Amino acid sequence: QVQLAESGGGLVQAGGSLRLSCAASGIIFRITSMAWHRQAPGKQRELVASTNSRSTLHADSVKGRFTISRDNAKNTVYLQMSSLKPEDTAVYYCAAENSVGMKYWGKGTLVTVSS
Repeated sequence: QVQLAESGGGLVQAGGSLRLSCAASGIIFRITSMAWHRQAPGKQRELVASTNSRSTLHADSVKGRFTISRDNAKNTVYLQMSSLKPEDTAVYYCAAENSVGMKYWGKGTLVTVSS
């Protein structure tokens, strides 16, 4: 099992920045990729960014504003968010996938961007 704990959400004004963190624990040696998703009120959950040993990927809606990074020594993945917009308001979820395709989710952290 893998446990994921997100932190760093909160209220920020448009144009501001936040950094989300996701600490992984448990059977982490089999994790092959980690990602951030988000779900806004009334909308489906969407992929924001992902990272594995070879590459990172960012959704078009956040390219140039958000950056995903990973600290393997700390078993933590980060999402640096800048130039935040009201439409970035959502619950942000950390996800991890292991070598056999099992996916794990954190409980989420709320990001609210005021205009």
